[in-house]
Amino acid sequence: MNNTPTGATLRWRPTGEAGISDDLDEHNRGVVETFSQLIKAGDRETVTQALRRWPPAHLVALLVYLPLKRARALLDWLDPVQAKIVAELNPSFRDALLEDVTLRRLAEVLDGMEPEDAADTLANLPAEVAGELLPRLRNRQEIEVSRAYEDDSAGSIMSRKFVAVPPEWTVAQATHEIRANAKAIEKLYAVYIVDAAHRPLGYLRLRDLLLSPKEAPVRDIMSTDFVAVGPNTDREDVAKLADHYELSVVPVVDRDGRLIGRITPKQLRRVLREEAEEDLNLMSGLPADTRPDESIRRIVRGRAPWLLIGLFGASLSAAVVGAFEDQLARAAILASFIPIVMSMAGNAGIQAATVAVQGLSTGAVTFGDLGWRLTKELSAALANGAIAAAVLIAMVLAVSQFADFEAPLLLALTASLALLCVVVVAVSVGATIPILLDRLGIDPAMATGVFITTGNDILSVMIFFLLINALYL
Repeated sequence: MNNTPTGATLRWRPTGEAGISDDLDEHNRGVVETFSQLIKAGDRETVTQALRRWPPAHLVALLVYLPLKRARALLDWLDPVQAKIVAELNPSFRDALLEDVTLRRLAEVLDGMEPEDAADTLANLPAEVAGELLPRLRNRQEIEVSRAYEDDSAGSIMSRKFVAVPPEWTVAQATHEIRANAKAIEKLYAVYIVDAAHRPLGYLRLRDLLLSPKEAPVRDIMSTDFVAVGPNTDREDVAKLADHYELSVVPVVDRDGRLIGRITPKQLRRVLREEAEEDLNLMSGLPADTRPDESIRRIVRGRAPWLLIGLFGASLSAAVVGAFEDQLARAAILASFIPIVMSMAGNAGIQAATVAVQGLSTGAVTFGDLGWRLTKELSAALANGAIAAAVLIAMVLAVSQFADFEAPLLLALTASLALLCVVVVAVSVGATIPILLDRLGIDPAMATGVFITTGNDILSVMIFFLLINALYL
């Protein structure tokens, strides 16, 4: 039997944009398996020959789907030009991929990245490794400039490569300048028009250059509706600004208003992706910087505090239930309602908090919207609570036909009223807390984790038993 891989088994079949799909088809699964076996066997020549003509997007897909150990080995075999694709990977995966790479190879990879990407990767390496690696890099000076800015600032992710021309230049001169810098710029989204002090006056889109006469001065065709940010602006605020004004690229100016860089669409997408990942981690009760390749020690250190907070909250909930021990002894049926009210409170609170966090992250919700948001959420909570209460009444009355307990109608009405109150309170807490946390400078995504869930559990049990004690027992 011939086990030699064929050309077809060593070729990636595009299944979506950039050749990457969430679910691999049978062919690409076979490609990944074949390369995995070849790398495990140490067949470097076959692998490098097969990948020599692969498009960068297909190489990225292969690295993503290979087991991490095999991907690291493959990265070490790629030539320096191919290794540049590392810059296109998700930063968390990229850091994991480079973890065990030698200094020599790591220097080659970083030299293939944009300075801002290389600076970001260096920031995630141990300090002693970064210090030893930095002198070996060709773009050391530019990387050090990026690293000088605060983490998560516009300056730390901006590219210092852009085309800027004076307003008296013609379209022909501007076009010549673009061609002269094409290799360094790589992707051009706008040409900036600057005065003698290098302060931006406007910008030109590529369509303006293509559709305007060559002799036309750029000042006559430039757009002046640009929005600039400072290098110390938080990068999340930059992403919100770009989304609000539908900007594809954002210029960066220093304190004197001079143009010093630009934030490209690639960086904007990366910021949005990383912020979404951080929010998802916080909403799940995890540290914001959680990574899938973490060591057991780091996993325990990062998650244990949140679990202990949850344990403390659950203990408080149990203490509240224990305080109503006499009521439970008089009517054991009440115990069956505890998981109902806690579940409804948790779900309603998380829904309201998630919507509030999403609105804050996009800038659609601000502290000034608190009254309007609360009124809207309460109206919806009353409607949803009434629907759930009606269903609960029907369920209690249906069960009463088969089970014997005292005053089923009164119990149904009291429990449904408690459920309605629980939903309204949970929604109020969920809609309010994220906005208040944001006002205090705390990441609002924390509100949708352990704190909202635990707080609503305690409140829901207390409300339920107080109403039951007052109206039913």
